[in-house]
Amino acid sequence: MPKKIVIAYSGGLDTTVVIPWLKENYDAKVYCVVGDVGQGADELKGIEKKAKNTGAEACKVVDLREPFVEEFCFPMLVSGAVYENKYLLGTSIARPILARAQVEYAREVGADAVGHGCTGKGNDQVRFESTYAALAPDLEVIAPWRIWDIKGREDLLNYLAKRNIPTTASLTKIYSRDRNLWHISHEGAALEDPWNTVPDDIWMLTEHPWNAPAKHEDASITFVAGRPRALNGKAMLGHELVVKLNQIAARHGVGRVDIVENRLVGMKSRGCYETPGGTVLYEALRGLEELVLDRETLHFRERLALEFGELIYNGQWFTAKREAMWATFDQISQVMNGEIVVRLYKGTATTVRRRSPNSLFSEAFATFSKDEVYNQKDAGGFIKLYSLPSRIKALNEMAAERSGNGKVVVKSKRKTAKAK
Repeated sequence: MPKKIVIAYSGGLDTTVVIPWLKENYDAKVYCVVGDVGQGADELKGIEKKAKNTGAEACKVVDLREPFVEEFCFPMLVSGAVYENKYLLGTSIARPILARAQVEYAREVGADAVGHGCTGKGNDQVRFESTYAALAPDLEVIAPWRIWDIKGREDLLNYLAKRNIPTTASLTKIYSRDRNLWHISHEGAALEDPWNTVPDDIWMLTEHPWNAPAKHEDASITFVAGRPRALNGKAMLGHELVVKLNQIAARHGVGRVDIVENRLVGMKSRGCYETPGGTVLYEALRGLEELVLDRETLHFRERLALEFGELIYNGQWFTAKREAMWATFDQISQVMNGEIVVRLYKGTATTVRRRSPNSLFSEAFATFSKDEVYNQKDAGGFIKLYSLPSRIKALNEMAAERSGNGKVVVKSKRKTAKAK
């Protein structure tokens, strides 16, 4: 039996119950770690005291905002990873750094086990435990939701009430939410019926597009090797840039997604995501790619991005495969320097201006006006070679038709003979 257990603590109802439950069932000391990934001051206020009042030996809050953006969000951005065409992976990308911080704290206090409050139905249990396996395979993993007899929210509240443990939670909670610098997610309640339209009151970050300003706003992003380094000409740290761009894009209603997605565990779930700044950055970087990446490299990056998105969603960040794929994306990104202007207007984000010292766009070649660098006659030979397989196939079909009764003409180097 473990003697010291470190849990990933959020201060929510689930992890509030986890602390006393672990103490009762394992007779162990429980330590909490909270990763600050930009969920906001309201969620972090008094969280250390709350954990201790619930029975924790100690609670440590770790500021992860800058490494979260630089080591996880921006690499994901560079890769172009999107899950199932819509989801910008805001929850998925936060789990590996939270679990890493948990493992580091477990080493610090000499713990022999780690635990979490993820349910047995979701993806997060896989993401946390895959990180534990990669970084600390010697630590025991405890997942209370897969062990205890508690069935739902009412049971959780009753558990705390019987032990006189205070909580601000109630049965009237409507949505399950997860927030960080990159996004906020919403699940549950009316969203559990895919026929229901999304209630207007679900959105927390973004303005309704129909209430957004009538005049557009342009945002200029400067990239260095694919990483955003300045907003509207002002250099900023990564996490500061994301926060500021969130504010700008949110007031124009940018970044809303309503998706029925396929969970790793097999079931479908519906979620609404708000990723205002991230949506603008994805649009901007794709606009920069159009200038600086040749066709084959761009299409290769796009194919890899599909798989990279699944890898992130499935919690495989700390794997050899992810490292190998990232080496490719990182190499591709070295030419991705430049400035992109994105126009924000009533829920849309559209690239309107592009420039880069590494641009492959040549007005001399692309112009429809008279030019002296491109001989249009050269295109004829190219097209003949490019379409050669189709030409050969068509010639064979024509020869077969001429042979009569659908008989195939067999040709050799010496002579042509009809098949008998």
